[in-house]
Amino acid sequence: MDTLLPAFIGIPGGPELLVVLLLVVLLFGADKLPKLARSSGQAMGEFRRGRNQIEDELREAAEPTPARADAESTERI
Repeated sequence: MDTLLPAFIGIPGGPELLVVLLLVVLLFGADKLPKLARSSGQAMGEFRRGRNQIEDELREAAEPTPARADAESTERI
């Protein structure tokens, strides 16, 4: 008889998160956790700023500027 395995395991709950937190403390040490959290927060902030900058550049490239709109209107004539 074939048994079906779930394709999606699910989001870890409370006990799983405690085990992961315990493993992180054992691997990195309690004194390095604030430095690790700070550096990951800074990396997330830089990623967000970079993403926003790229989105702004794409928006600006998609919008016609007045000079570009004038050039396009004279080309049609």
